[in-house]
Amino acid sequence: MSWTTCEGGPVSRRDALSSTLAAALALWAGRSALGQIAVSQNRKERDVLVTIFLRGGMDGLSALVPYADDEYHKARPSLSLGRPKPGGVLDLDGFFGLHPALAPLLPLYREGKLAPLHGVGSLDQSRSHFEAMGIMERGAASDPAQLASGWLGRTLAALDDGQNTSPLRAIAFAPVMPDILRGATTASVLTDLSQLKLEIPQSASPGFQKSLEKLYERGDEPLARAGRETLGVLETLKKLDPKNYKPAHAAVYPDSMLGKGLRQTALLLKANVGLEAAALDRGGWDTHIAQGGASGYLASQLDDVAKSLAAFATDLGPELSRVTCLVMTEFGRRVGENSGLGTDHGRASCWFVLGGHLPKTGGGKVHARWAALKPDNLEGPGDVPVTLDYRDILAEVVTRRLKIDGAALFPGAPGHGPGVV
Repeated sequence: MSWTTCEGGPVSRRDALSSTLAAALALWAGRSALGQIAVSQNRKERDVLVTIFLRGGMDGLSALVPYADDEYHKARPSLSLGRPKPGGVLDLDGFFGLHPALAPLLPLYREGKLAPLHGVGSLDQSRSHFEAMGIMERGAASDPAQLASGWLGRTLAALDDGQNTSPLRAIAFAPVMPDILRGATTASVLTDLSQLKLEIPQSASPGFQKSLEKLYERGDEPLARAGRETLGVLETLKKLDPKNYKPAHAAVYPDSMLGKGLRQTALLLKANVGLEAAALDRGGWDTHIAQGGASGYLASQLDDVAKSLAAFATDLGPELSRVTCLVMTEFGRRVGENSGLGTDHGRASCWFVLGGHLPKTGGGKVHARWAALKPDNLEGPGDVPVTLDYRDILAEVVTRRLKIDGAALFPGAPGHGPGVV
């Protein structure tokens, strides 16, 4: 057994590993492979997928308003946002407009970097949050049990050529691993990058870390590699310095979970640590009562999303050209308002695609196969009909941006992509 000496006395390789690498070096999730970040700087940087799941069923008729459809105004005498005017709906194409709280996204739309899509949904008829989210996270048709893994997890598996071994290849900024990343062997879940840190016991001597570095600087056995990898990531994270990260181009992120998550996603993107996918959530969209119109609860929700996305795009600048950001929700709301001045579970909603690479036929255009919201045109008890299968959007993105077979990842998808990317 080999020994080295710290300022506090001798330390064996075995003791150092057990007391420090396995316990005191409490790197997030105990994954020493984090050190691979520091030794994989020559990897090929791929396009990055960023998903933002608006959980709870976002009201697409309020976010992307069909203000030229008279039936919309009739169905919502209290919640209708009216027609474009100062402080009101923001016109996009003469038919659809953005909720005023989404004003920060209007420049991105006009620059061709944002594509709104309406009538998006799955084949699920349950109108259950649990079922609908499970279906969309797995990329299934109408039953989450059809597929055991998440569609983003399958995407990463299809892309895996063994070259990108970074444990920051896929990150979920969430308290638990979302189903969308199930099946991804390298996915990591955390709420903040500050969790990725080196913690040395207070009883350790000041020179303990340097002694560990010397102890594991040579050797090819598993213990030596684990030691180097674990210690190597410490230096990388010091350079990243998440707490003091300064966004570029005077971008200002909201002080919200979504804002913080996108801020840290931008940091990882620009640091070239091998990030290929990031999954974020934003809850609170189940607006059964007191939904509000141009102001109120829903407006505050949309305000956070818009400011977070706008800051993300500003911060990335030219780097946005290798990013595709998908803003998704499991279903929309009923066309008519309810007695609580809210809206109940419905079918189709709107999604948004953000990226600096969108073609002229993709960005700066509303993608919708719209029929007037007359009772005869609605689904079920009065819902916006699904005219765009969500799987076609996802399949198009992974096929055109990542160059893999989207049809294989989303079995049974209709194959009618909207032409966004």
